[in-house]
Amino acid sequence: MFDVNFLEILRASFSLVILLACSVAVVAFTAERWFFFRKISAGTEAFIGAALDLLEQEKFEEALSLCRKTPGPLAAIIETAVDNRDRPKEHFEKLISAKRLELRLFLEKNLGILGTLGNTAPFIGLFGTVIGIIKAFQDLAHSGSAGPSVVAAGIAEALVATAGGLAVAIPAVISYNYFLRKVKNTVVAMETAQTRLTVSLKIL
Repeated sequence: MFDVNFLEILRASFSLVILLACSVAVVAFTAERWFFFRKISAGTEAFIGAALDLLEQEKFEEALSLCRKTPGPLAAIIETAVDNRDRPKEHFEKLISAKRLELRLFLEKNLGILGTLGNTAPFIGLFGTVIGIIKAFQDLAHSGSAGPSVVAAGIAEALVATAGGLAVAIPAVISYNYFLRKVKNTVVAMETAQTRLTVSLKIL
């Protein structure tokens, strides 16, 4: 039997070094997005209820003050609606739609990186495996009569790169899909808020 020294493989394989950097990036961007969505989703229902109550009572300044103290896209949508409440309905809806598009880009920040890492990490690992197998067969050719144990150990070490690629890609894809769903839910909430604001502000 042969032992696989992972530390030595890491030192010798540039693809594993790249994958290690990718794994750090996945953890960092996942944590950043998780804290971001947690922050903007805290107390959402209570905020919307309070804001709509103020608007129905025509307490616009108080509603604006509440929006400016509340983080998140829904507060930004309501603030934009209140600021433009005197505009015609067509202009009002266009301004809110433009704000929604702007906020969606903000919501999708760093998701492209997670998606890219999820797609490319397996190929980086596969590339490292191919290079490792080539090296293993070269070692076999140079060893002469050393037997298949030489190439078997080399191939086992090479396959670590494939495993590393999958270990990076799977969490990245899961995180990407999870946060993409969060973005879609938030966009639906903004669209719903726009409709309710049109009614509450009596936009004609």
